[in-house]
Amino acid sequence: MKQGLPLVLASASPRRRELLGRLGLELIAAPVEVDESPQANEPPVTVPLRLARSKAAAAQEHFPGLPVLAGDTVVVSDGRILGKPKNADDARKMLLSLRGKTHLVATALALFFAGKSATFLDVVKVTFAAFPLVLLDWYLAGHEWRDKAGAYALQGQAAVFVERVEGNVQAVVGLSLARLPLLFTQVGLELTASGPRLLLVPRSG
Repeated sequence: MKQGLPLVLASASPRRRELLGRLGLELIAAPVEVDESPQANEPPVTVPLRLARSKAAAAQEHFPGLPVLAGDTVVVSDGRILGKPKNADDARKMLLSLRGKTHLVATALALFFAGKSATFLDVVKVTFAAFPLVLLDWYLAGHEWRDKAGAYALQGQAAVFVERVEGNVQAVVGLSLARLPLLFTQVGLELTASGPRLLLVPRSG
């Protein structure tokens, strides 16, 4: 049986693990903690690119011989980043600020391997409907808003708020699968098929 390199995922996101799991790649989950505070005069949509690189670099210290992939996503509304809500009241304020408006979701990927790195930033427009407040009360009574940037996840119950997505839906979820083959190529790797699975191997030639 062919052997490939495991891909180290420097993220605690179950959504990114699920998306990568669709490819059948061997994964090593290695979440890392970095300071996620925006820097002075830093454009909000570029914050995830810096953070993804920081996470990949931190994880590679523990896995120097393996490819390391990190991702980061931010929700940007009216020029400011909406982080993870502290409580239900905070989540309510965030969702009301998005109601009936268009905001940005920026997702970055950073891949490090063998002294090389490749990055990608995807910025998507998401428009919320002017949803009835009964839906907000219903949503907040559950737990999906917890630990979510902007207090929502597109693939969950909050889909009822979303009127339109302009761009890559996978990027809103947290990882653009279609971008991975090019990132792998840029660091000297390629995908090869082994039955129903994909393997990650050094490029030949």
